[in-house]
Amino acid sequence: MRTGTLLLRLGTSSLICIEGCAGGALGGSGVVGGAGHAATTASGGASTSSTTTGPGGAGGAASTGGAGGAASTGGAGGAASTGGAGGAASTGGAGGAASTGGGAVGALFEAPNPWTKKVDALAKDATSDAVMGWLEQAGGWGTGQMRIDFSLELLFADANTPFKSFTPTGDYYAPDGDAVPFPVPAGGALEGEPGYECTMNGDCHLLVVHGPTKKLYEMWRANLVGNAFEGGATAVWDLTKAYGPTLRGEGCTSADAGGFPVAALIFSADEVASGHLDHAIRFILPNSRIRKLTYVHPGTHSTFATSGGANAPPYGVRLRLRAGYPVQILAPGARVIAKAMQTYGMLLADGGNIALTAQSDRATKNKWAALGVDSYSLAAIEPKDMEVVDLGQPIVWDGNCVRN
Repeated sequence: MRTGTLLLRLGTSSLICIEGCAGGALGGSGVVGGAGHAATTASGGASTSSTTTGPGGAGGAASTGGAGGAASTGGAGGAASTGGAGGAASTGGAGGAASTGGGAVGALFEAPNPWTKKVDALAKDATSDAVMGWLEQAGGWGTGQMRIDFSLELLFADANTPFKSFTPTGDYYAPDGDAVPFPVPAGGALEGEPGYECTMNGDCHLLVVHGPTKKLYEMWRANLVGNAFEGGATAVWDLTKAYGPTLRGEGCTSADAGGFPVAALIFSADEVASGHLDHAIRFILPNSRIRKLTYVHPGTHSTFATSGGANAPPYGVRLRLRAGYPVQILAPGARVIAKAMQTYGMLLADGGNIALTAQSDRATKNKWAALGVDSYSLAAIEPKDMEVVDLGQPIVWDGNCVRN
């Protein structure tokens, strides 16, 4: 059974300001801030990120990583999420560039998972027209257009990265969360912040891939000031594991309200530059446009903040861009993202206004501006262009989490 009071759940998802704001009743983050999981004031602002690893090599076996490398170059590659196995102790790489890892771009999880399932050949769900019609009548995407937020940072840690214990705040939920020490790479940053301090009271996601153990550490509402480390909802994911339809547990949240791994659903400039995205995409909606207290697998959680009607999209719903959508009208970078929506779809993962979430390009090789991708690159895609697929049986969330 979940500990703590149910009233704490009222803030699990939130609206996002269109610009960086100083306050608000249902805050999240601004255009440059992240999608709201639970915030009390709005935020925004630029963010930066760097890690302690060197540029790393390019190659290596996908599952095992490279065997070493010169002290100045780091490890010799490996899986995108885990990187090489060594190098000199002071600079040995965690594989590849610090921002993306070596090997295949975007391949965080080694095993097939719900977000890597292709859905382009599935039949449209029988409820699709009702759901998408309801969403369009309710106002569509949160800002009225399909916008992209670029504030989430994905950090990579190597064997030299220190682990730090954190003090759970009122935004931490048990038994949903994992109260374990987190790796904290030097020079990194939280979502929407220039460093590790959550200065603007936003979502402040901390997302770290720990290469040596092949684990993804995610925290919502992190805050590090000096030696003090506080955090809210957490989830530790095994990057070698194929998760079932209930992910980490029925009724359980993660660092995102819907129970998903955040980093697995966002997309980076390096992925787009490679010409393909091989996973479903994270999308969010205002709480009033998410079906009240309802989720479907592979989502595992809803929130008391949701208030949408019986035809509103539930948490975990997968939408697919219709096959006949004229992707050729989009710029090349946007076309890559749209084609992923046709192949893998997008999953409703959190509450907020900015529909899509991309990774910040502050530490990636490729840059969004050079790719011609900005916040409005997919603004032409409307709810009527999307279809519900693979809906499954809606589940009414009762406030309980049963961990797997």
